[in-house]
Amino acid sequence: MSLLRIRKPKTRKGKKVLLAREPQLIEPARSMLFVDGRKCGGNVKQCMKDLNQLKKPLVKVLHRKNDITPFDDPSSLEFLTMKNDTALFTFGSTSKKRPDNILIGRIFENEVLDMFELGIKRYQAISEFKNEKIGACVKPCLVFNGPKWAQTEELRRLRNLFIDMFHREKVDSIRLQGIEHVLSFTVTNDMSVLMRSYKILLKKSGQKTPRIELEEIGPSADFSIRRTKIASEDLYKLSRKQPKQLKVTKKKNLSTDALGNTKGRVHMGKQQTGSIQTRRVKALKKSPEEKRTDRQKKKVALRAAAAEALAAE
Repeated sequence: MSLLRIRKPKTRKGKKVLLAREPQLIEPARSMLFVDGRKCGGNVKQCMKDLNQLKKPLVKVLHRKNDITPFDDPSSLEFLTMKNDTALFTFGSTSKKRPDNILIGRIFENEVLDMFELGIKRYQAISEFKNEKIGACVKPCLVFNGPKWAQTEELRRLRNLFIDMFHREKVDSIRLQGIEHVLSFTVTNDMSVLMRSYKILLKKSGQKTPRIELEEIGPSADFSIRRTKIASEDLYKLSRKQPKQLKVTKKKNLSTDALGNTKGRVHMGKQQTGSIQTRRVKALKKSPEEKRTDRQKKKVALRAAAAEALAAE
């Protein structure tokens, strides 16, 4: 019952912290909690260190070892995420039954929403790539290769979780030189997940658009999917629900094309163009020859009408 007890803030700072934890109309970028298991070392420790470096500054690291089994009892992990105000978590452990184990997941309303256990089959750290690295706090481009990501519900949720992990603040515009990091994820035939990290190099091409080259900078990992725990369809739909204030209301006679340009349609009544007073321009006046031909046409039309009238009598 102590976890469910509600305590009122006694200071201004405490009230500010509690207000920041309440649901916001526009949620900020999610932070990630890194937790060590009972035994954690080798590739697991190095992988968590590199993920921490990619996610900075939206990280919180717990250095003490924790005797937690999230698939059996996730309450301890839920308490740690609630205490540190993080919506994502990474739990590293190793054992004889499941060596080199990485567990990633996310929280919704202080409960585990999705959780995936990945086994490290091969790992190459960032420090093993002896080349120039990218700067800190760089927003990466995420690439999911192949159609297998959409074949099963578990792979679709895993892809969505990766997007949540490396998502940062929303921006309205970005310059070409600001795109300098790519994270690539591929699912193989044996259901392994290959993660690769590249630096984008802009080379001269002799044209306005530069030539793109990719240089691998690490980390490079091959994961095997072990155990999974995904939320029900109703709970997943509830977690993705947006407030009514953010829903865009459709406006009449407005449309957006593929390039993002907004086009409008204006409805007007019938215009009497013949009665519009326009400026008299000398260039638009009829020449004497045109006036003479118009008079002759009128005379011919009058004569024809008179002849028809006489014939009718």
